[in-house]
Amino acid sequence: MATRAEPLPLHLREPPLVPAAPIPSRVAELQARIRDLKEEQGAVILAHNYQVPEVQDVADFVGDSLGLSQEAARTKADIIVFCGVHFMAETAAILNPSKKVLLPDLEAGCSLAASITADDVRAWKAQHPGAVTVGYVNTTAEVKAELDYCCTSANAERVLRAIPADQEVLFLPDLFLGAYLQRVTGRKNLRVWSGECHVHAGLKAKDLQQLAAQHPDAELLIHPECGCTTSAMFLAADGAVPRTNTKFLSTEGMVRHVTSSPRGAFIVATEVGILHRMRQAAPAKQFVPAREDAVCQYMKRITLEKVAHSLEAGVHEVRVAPDVAARARTAIERMLAL
Repeated sequence: MATRAEPLPLHLREPPLVPAAPIPSRVAELQARIRDLKEEQGAVILAHNYQVPEVQDVADFVGDSLGLSQEAARTKADIIVFCGVHFMAETAAILNPSKKVLLPDLEAGCSLAASITADDVRAWKAQHPGAVTVGYVNTTAEVKAELDYCCTSANAERVLRAIPADQEVLFLPDLFLGAYLQRVTGRKNLRVWSGECHVHAGLKAKDLQQLAAQHPDAELLIHPECGCTTSAMFLAADGAVPRTNTKFLSTEGMVRHVTSSPRGAFIVATEVGILHRMRQAAPAKQFVPAREDAVCQYMKRITLEKVAHSLEAGVHEVRVAPDVAARARTAIERMLAL
């Protein structure tokens, strides 16, 4: 088992409240303190695109799950402070067994990762002997240890296309990403687990239709994890939303796209934390969230105060049992290789 505190499972409790943002003077003070602590300790701070802006701004690297995994794999720092959620810190610990990986808040979990267990995977595999298992990176270390391949939204299609077309595939745990992959790859032998992210599941096609009508010149950027993904594909095919203006992209793909696109406005269907990076990358452009309340409360648990405390007190260290890590590392390294 991965070493961690054992709070009530995420799917059995209400999401935590989002902490209030600190006042600007306090932000500057905390960021300066964090930078000093980081330099003193030889630490690196990695932050996900969905983190609060002030945490993103103090990080050494901000990115999506794939980018953070890559950065964790190549860092020379002795201490990794992971500003994300628990499964991400586990992945960093698996890739860096000799380094200390700190998660500023152990309650920073993931509703999608909580939708499947290692026992679930073993039972599913027993029902489909010989099938290849592909798991989204939003899973626990114990689940990754049962997989043949790990993937992110950025490379999931590439991973599937690397598997022979006649090979049955079990994809987990995100049903929306799975449905998207079934459509873009045309695989009839792709079976999908019925899990979901509570934030992305709340993004609906009707919201996109309304916003597309209000912003006819805007490009529509949709994360394939969203509940609206499959519907949006049909809407684009039917012309209900502009086909040429609709893009299905990972969060990192979205950031790259807004800097290169000639368009001046974008409707963004994913967690609203990504808007901070987009506005930094393309300050002259307009970004409209698909829903203002598309907020991951678990991502927002990481605050500057907690990052500073994590560095000062060396908490909370995330470790993965060696046998679990060894089996999970194979699936993760296959993901990174692709």
